[in-house]
Amino acid sequence: MRRTLTAGLAALLAVAISGCTASPSKDDGLIRVVAAFYPLQFVAERVGGDKVQVTNLAPPGAEPHDLELSPAQVASIADADLVLYVHGFQPAVDEAIAQGARPGLDVTTLVPLLDPPAPIGPPDPDQDEAADGKDPHVWLDPTRLATIATTLGDRLAELDPDNASTYRTRAAEFVTQLGQLDREFADGLRNCQRHEIVVSHAAFGYLADRYGVRQIPITGLSPEVEPTPQHLAAAADEARRVGATTVFFETLVSPRVAEVVASAIGAQTAVLDPIEGLEPGTSGDYVSVMRENLATLRSALGCT
Repeated sequence: MRRTLTAGLAALLAVAISGCTASPSKDDGLIRVVAAFYPLQFVAERVGGDKVQVTNLAPPGAEPHDLELSPAQVASIADADLVLYVHGFQPAVDEAIAQGARPGLDVTTLVPLLDPPAPIGPPDPDQDEAADGKDPHVWLDPTRLATIATTLGDRLAELDPDNASTYRTRAAEFVTQLGQLDREFADGLRNCQRHEIVVSHAAFGYLADRYGVRQIPITGLSPEVEPTPQHLAAAADEARRVGATTVFFETLVSPRVAEVVASAIGAQTAVLDPIEGLEPGTSGDYVSVMRENLATLRSALGCT
């Protein structure tokens, strides 16, 4: 996760910046918003509606952590009125923002951040950490996402004062929907036989913190890091100790790690989606996938 833009790409960025105006108003009157990956795209589309044009840097089906920017994507950042990103999650995007492409809204500055969970097993020197040692997966707590949506509504209102009330109204409507989602999770996970979730990587800290469950990650914050045999054994021992019946894997990475631990303890596997991106052809959205996650958790944890 510590990759940076090459010197050639950085030079291209500088050229792109020099050729762009600073005005948020284009010929079609739309605000150009670049979202670093899917959850931020979803928020921008819900708050901005038909007044914004949203570009997602991470294509459907791509794992966004190690995104590498193409020249066209660099140009889209340089041409944007606003870039939404999560500092420490995609180093190439951080680098582009640092080059001064356009004003960036780092959503991790808007909400309280959590420390990553303590590793299961011995410390792994190859495991990447988020910037400043914090967990970047803030969107999996609907209440934090609501704060981000409200702030985005205000920022769009500043960029486009003529439509300020529209942005703030849409943000408020979205916050109401997220509040309903939050209540569904709180009610759905209130009475459960188990309260531990064994996951392939540590993406679910905010969800766990909000709804009173404990995350047991096989690997750390980056899903690309291969666990050592010692980490697999330690995760299996902990999963067995808490009586886990399900080991969760996610949609955009291989299920192999989860399958190894599940086989070791005689458990099943299931998808728990961190919603870092959608698979190609998916008809759902953030809210519907979160509800699918809730149904999966209720089944795995024996909730009533």
